[in-house]
Amino acid sequence: MSAPPLSALAPARGFLSFVSASPTPFHAVASCVSQLESAGFSRLHERESWSSGKVQHGGKYYVTRNQSSLIAFTVPPRIDADSNKAKPLGISVVGCHTDSPRFIVKPVSKREKVGFTQVGVETYGGGLWATWMDRDLGIAGRVTLSGAKGASDYTSHLVQIDEPILRMPTLAIHLARDQNEKFHYNSETQQVPILSLANKELNRAFVEDHKSSAEVSFADPLDISSHHSPVLLHTVARKLSDELGEQVTPAQIHDFELSLFDVQPATIGGALNEFIFSSRIDNLFSSYAALEGLIRSSQSSAPSDGRVSMIALFDNEEVGSVSAYGAESNFIESVFERVAVALRGEGESEAEAYQRTMASSFLLSTDVGHSIHPSFVEKHEENHRPLINAGIAIKTNSKQRYATTSQTVFPLRRVAAEAGVPLQELLVRNDMACGSTSTSPESPAEHQTCRASPLQSRVDRSRRAVGPLVSKIGLRTVDIGAPILSMHSIREMGGVKDMAYLIDLFEKFFERFGALDTLAETVD
Repeated sequence: MSAPPLSALAPARGFLSFVSASPTPFHAVASCVSQLESAGFSRLHERESWSSGKVQHGGKYYVTRNQSSLIAFTVPPRIDADSNKAKPLGISVVGCHTDSPRFIVKPVSKREKVGFTQVGVETYGGGLWATWMDRDLGIAGRVTLSGAKGASDYTSHLVQIDEPILRMPTLAIHLARDQNEKFHYNSETQQVPILSLANKELNRAFVEDHKSSAEVSFADPLDISSHHSPVLLHTVARKLSDELGEQVTPAQIHDFELSLFDVQPATIGGALNEFIFSSRIDNLFSSYAALEGLIRSSQSSAPSDGRVSMIALFDNEEVGSVSAYGAESNFIESVFERVAVALRGEGESEAEAYQRTMASSFLLSTDVGHSIHPSFVEKHEENHRPLINAGIAIKTNSKQRYATTSQTVFPLRRVAAEAGVPLQELLVRNDMACGSTSTSPESPAEHQTCRASPLQSRVDRSRRAVGPLVSKIGLRTVDIGAPILSMHSIREMGGVKDMAYLIDLFEKFFERFGALDTLAETVD
């Protein structure tokens, strides 16, 4: 047995830095934007026109929505005009998601009980909530401020408090002897993080200093100072002051979207340095690999395959993808159409250009998958047991919870063969449910074995997948993912080699899919 080679450790270490800087989808997108701009990508805005040469051959671009979803793409160099008339534009796209199960601070979070100041929080997604107990928790997210940096209007800023300011303590074993047999805490009443002791003198000083009422008030829509503990607002304001280099007061905070996160940094672990131990591996693992694959291919000296290379990173996959910036929104369709129109061939109508582009495009819908668990082998179909660091898993389901077919996976196999990336197979057992994450207020989260991917799944309110989203937008799709353990825990476990595999696969996909897909068409 030997440790992974340095060529595999470098991508894993890059991921550690990325995930530690990305405690929320807002931060993940900001991290992506920073790397894209460093690699020469230019920002596009949805409200602006993309015509009149805004999107050009040989260009590199990105666009965001809600600061939590991002689409980035590269345009190939101009090809011969005569062949451009006959050949439709094709887009090779990798789809992932930026969100993870977590606790989010409630709009009115002020709580004080038996001498403790607490923060009211809401669950997001289908997390293993018990794993959040006895962890050192920070707060991060997006804050709306007035008067920051001399602005006369309101501005949005990201904040990340890495200090362990919150904690959800477990109950002593002496007070509930059956905890080891029934390890469950009510997420509404028993998982309310402690912020501080309820120091009335300190709280009173904060209230008087910032002219905030001690009682919750909704009289002034722009004043949220009474909705939250003054200690919490003061802590957020102090962090913003440090980051902005100017004094920020709680009175300047008019709204926020704040999430809890584990302040323990991501790390490489295992006796042979084979594993990644981290929060939010689902699905920042795939998002980071997609970002790296796109940037590397954009800097490659390999000849272009004549296709647009694209990554699409969406928010809200963990709660159904139905938001205005989720995979079920018009975000990717809108970008596809605008790119197709901007690059359409001579004499080609806008509608025809869009339809031909959709028919010629291909999606790698990428989310993590379940690795075989040595203590729960019976949970996996015996011939379909993906293993960490043994290759990327192809996800298949005849009920169409995954969109993979033999015709969509065949060109991917060719890409993987050229990239030297091993592939595994993932198929759910017949006696297990597939395609959703189900939770209820009074029972632990039950994460089903088969996970639908961000661009492929529609999940109805009865918690079952009812059909692939790609059937609506018409993209040929294959579902894949790196196997991990402890999925939806506050600390998940992935593979060092799998990060290198995934980046290599994406880079080769962007460089070679056009040529390999043309060869695969002869199979019909």
